[in-house]
Amino acid sequence: MRIFVDADACPVKDEIYKVAFRHGVPVTIVSNSPIRVPAHDLIDRVVVSDGFDAADDWIAERADARTVCITADILLADRCLKAGAAVIGSNGKPFTTSSIGSAIATRAIMADLRAGGDAIGGPPRFSKTDRSRFLSALDEALVRLKRLP
Repeated sequence: MRIFVDADACPVKDEIYKVAFRHGVPVTIVSNSPIRVPAHDLIDRVVVSDGFDAADDWIAERADARTVCITADILLADRCLKAGAAVIGSNGKPFTTSSIGSAIATRAIMADLRAGGDAIGGPPRFSKTDRSRFLSALDEALVRLKRLP
């Protein structure tokens, strides 16, 4: 088992470490620039090039059924789901094979609206509820993976 983190804008890295340490699961922090990580045997840091989607490509190429991927990137979530990984957004909401299609469609609609000049705002503020939901979702995903043969 392993946790891959799309880390450049991830607001829950400390929570990931906390849950990973409790379960004894290795974490790989993937980013385009160096990010400070705890000095711990379970934590690995990978710095990829600053090329477009370099971190996404690195994660998607290594994701499998024994992986939990943490990302807010809907297209990366889709790639990881197709590889069999569990995927959790930084707000704690899991991406699933049944929900990813509507998430991609919504993303496309919002991109079209922005391209047309509409001021639509951004995502809601990250809250304590999101943080709590994330902790619970990651813990549940790791427990499910531990039960796999």
